[in-house]
Amino acid sequence: MSREQLLQRITVDPQVCFGKAVIRDTRIAVAVILENLAEAVPEAEILAAYPALCADDLRAALAYAAETARERVIPVGIITSTKP
Repeated sequence: MSREQLLQRITVDPQVCFGKAVIRDTRIAVAVILENLAEAVPEAEILAAYPALCADDLRAALAYAAETARERVIPVGIITSTKP
């Protein structure tokens, strides 16, 4: 499935979950999926916890995250050089 096809699985509607990105036709926030993946929760466990999801939805969440990371920088810490 192409990146464009994956991104079509994500919707943003001000009337759903306060306009947060969700998986199409659900109220499952992309952020929830990303948090689980970041915590190394196995894909099978995520899919079992959210039966409305499929594996492509997890990949769609990652594709969405990649797109948003391309658009802006989130400060996560400043590295200063210790070299003179």
